[in-house]
Amino acid sequence: MTDALRQAFHFQAKSCEMLGSPFMGRLMTLFAERLSPGSAVADRLLGWPGDVGPAAQSVPLRIAGSLHGLVLDGSDTGLAAVYPPNTASDTDLWAGILRVFEHHEARLMDWLDLPPQTNEVRRSVALIPAALHLTDRFGLPLTISELGASAGLNLGFDRYGLMIGDEMRGPAESPVCLAPDWSGALPPDLPLQVTGRAGVDLNPLDVTRPDQALRLLAYLWPDQPDRLRLTRAAMELADTKPDTGDAAGWLKQRLATPHPGTTHLIYHTIAWQYFPPETQSACTEALESAGQTATPDAPLAHFSMEADGRAKGAALTLKIWPDGTEIPAGRVDFHGRWIDWQL
Repeated sequence: MTDALRQAFHFQAKSCEMLGSPFMGRLMTLFAERLSPGSAVADRLLGWPGDVGPAAQSVPLRIAGSLHGLVLDGSDTGLAAVYPPNTASDTDLWAGILRVFEHHEARLMDWLDLPPQTNEVRRSVALIPAALHLTDRFGLPLTISELGASAGLNLGFDRYGLMIGDEMRGPAESPVCLAPDWSGALPPDLPLQVTGRAGVDLNPLDVTRPDQALRLLAYLWPDQPDRLRLTRAAMELADTKPDTGDAAGWLKQRLATPHPGTTHLIYHTIAWQYFPPETQSACTEALESAGQTATPDAPLAHFSMEADGRAKGAALTLKIWPDGTEIPAGRVDFHGRWIDWQL
């Protein structure tokens, strides 16, 4: 095994453990230590060209999602027997994986062609208080636009409940109820009204198609049933399929359409880092240009949940026009398990 691939599996193991998935930590470590030539799937992994790490090809997550998909759709009961919620020794788990390499070679090879794609619903724990802050500030309904929207599940944040201690924000009857560990200020207790919603992604998934819904679930982690449950529930509520395209051109066109009497909220959650530099620059230019024409009865807001190089979670930043004020809003876990809200 190349040093780069071994390092990528070890890095992914640590990341998964940090994000609450001991099974994925164990699985990735097994790949780092035991993967060897001898099957078409193993040989492809070992010979993968280019950058195999999480910021590029994400080879460890490609194979992990490919295997999980076989469990979720019932294609391999033997693999399911060594996957959560069942328990198995490392020897039995690895033997099950090697058997799957042979028995499901064509399926795995097809899935390895596809980059991992998730739509972490729990990131709405940051979107909901941001939307409540804007609603309280301007007293207007919202138009929302998401960059890097994946399957568009976080375009429905106004339909999700947010439990903060013993207080609820949003619809208490929602099948999607988010309950992060909360610290910091409480957001206003107001109803959210969204009058228009749209998103964009280079490769949006359509959750009404069983094959694409399976892909979305497969890249979640097998020992995190709450993530699977919340994602399935959000898929049932979803009614907005994101557009296909580059964020920059889409955003410029979206901002060119007036939305009078609403606050236009542009947001992205752990997506900006994947945009090419030219896309980032064009999006920033489009936002700044649109901000110049924003008014108190048609304000513009840009909410960002992105990694900033600090060790703990992602930074939350809110910029609001017409005055162009940028406000640090706190920090949040990458999967929305906790939030420190500072608005």
